[in-house]
Amino acid sequence: MKIFALALALWCGAAVAAVPEPSAEAAMPQASEPEDARVSEALAHDTSATLLQHGWATWYGGKRWHGRRTASGERFDRQALTAAHKTLPLGSRVRVVNLSNGREVTVRINDRGPFTPKFIIDLSEAAAVRLGMRHAGRAQVALHRSAALHKQAR
Repeated sequence: MKIFALALALWCGAAVAAVPEPSAEAAMPQASEPEDARVSEALAHDTSATLLQHGWATWYGGKRWHGRRTASGERFDRQALTAAHKTLPLGSRVRVVNLSNGREVTVRINDRGPFTPKFIIDLSEAAAVRLGMRHAGRAQVALHRSAALHKQAR
């Protein structure tokens, strides 16, 4: 099993090696807190009605991806506050809130992904550090329209 994990880490890059294998229980919602309650809580904290989406976030980066071209054409910088999203317009800014600790960061969408239905956003390593999820590798997050974009829309 260790050989498989090492081979997978070498193939996928340093970000995979930093993600511990979660237990099935950790991935499931707590029995005392149904998903509807968590969604309601996120909406309750969103007084300006800017909630776009909620779900699992992961991060990508490490030396393997640093410097490669993103979907926007720019070079990926793992220390920049950027992210990949499947459908949000490239260049848009999104406020990401870690629902487990309340930390938040504003990121610019400059790439496409994640390419698995379980995750809604891939964050840069710097954004993951700011959210306090780098070592865990993933976190439940809420995506909100950025305040700067919200003001422009008025």
